[in-house]
Amino acid sequence: MVENQTITFKKQTLSGWHWLDSDYYAEGSEQVRLLPKVSRPSRWLPFVFLHLGALLALAYTASPFTLSMVAALYFIRMFAVTAFYHRYFSHRTFKTSRLVQFLFAVLATSSAQRGPLWWAAHHRSHHKLSDREGDLHSPHVSGLLWSHIGWITADANMPTDYGAVQDLAKYPELVWLNRFDWLPPTALALSLIGLGFVLEKVSPGLGSGPMQLLLWGFFVSTVLLFHGTATINSLTHLFGSVRYETNDQSRNNFLLALITLGEGWHNNHHRYPGSTRQGFYWWEIDCTYYFLVVLSWLGIVWDLHPVPAQVYLPTEGER
Repeated sequence: MVENQTITFKKQTLSGWHWLDSDYYAEGSEQVRLLPKVSRPSRWLPFVFLHLGALLALAYTASPFTLSMVAALYFIRMFAVTAFYHRYFSHRTFKTSRLVQFLFAVLATSSAQRGPLWWAAHHRSHHKLSDREGDLHSPHVSGLLWSHIGWITADANMPTDYGAVQDLAKYPELVWLNRFDWLPPTALALSLIGLGFVLEKVSPGLGSGPMQLLLWGFFVSTVLLFHGTATINSLTHLFGSVRYETNDQSRNNFLLALITLGEGWHNNHHRYPGSTRQGFYWWEIDCTYYFLVVLSWLGIVWDLHPVPAQVYLPTEGER
């Protein structure tokens, strides 16, 4: 059992909006001691809701246009999560403008994987204790199901540790987005419904109505996106190859690298998390990195951190 831990909160004025605010736990307290690894059944309801919506989609035959929307919303939001939630907000492996960081934060938040500061704070904690007692989502410490999805249902893991992301908490727009992280996915779902009504009027030949776009475009793509992202917490610490000796059980997994746009090179990442690139070698496909390089050519991002030459050298145990 993990010992009690202290979480540092940022005080918020919640007033009557507290039930819409993801920082509700922070009300009136600077530090709250929480017992981790206690799943609350009610916290499974959002996941049940999303999966039921995805199952209901099977009652509607998806048109080619709808399937293209599923693919687009999966890969675009996967890029936002891997490039910005992970490589930018969590590890600061490149630089961008304040406007771009906010826009991609909104896009990543539409994936229904909580807010940018919450995501980054938890991921930084994971790296400090990877696969050791205290790791929030290690399959070796807490089991496969917990590492994949269960950890998100614990009250202890709901608040944002603002003390771990002070570099990000200085931006009020990011704090606001983190507090009201339900807005982007709701806006996306409503936008797809609206698009469906418009397409029924102006282009009925596409065969994509509001219900089809909602169920397939939002629910199916969001469920696939969640499980794709979650495999990095769970499966890449169990299955794959080990190139570098690290202080955890991280693995490189080619298949998971494909479905997560490069995150599957997890052993590489734990060897040197400060690199923008996670596929260290040319044959290790890392689409997130390739897209970031294109954005750097356009001046949208810059200062992409390379893999240092010494990182390619074997560690002591590998010689």
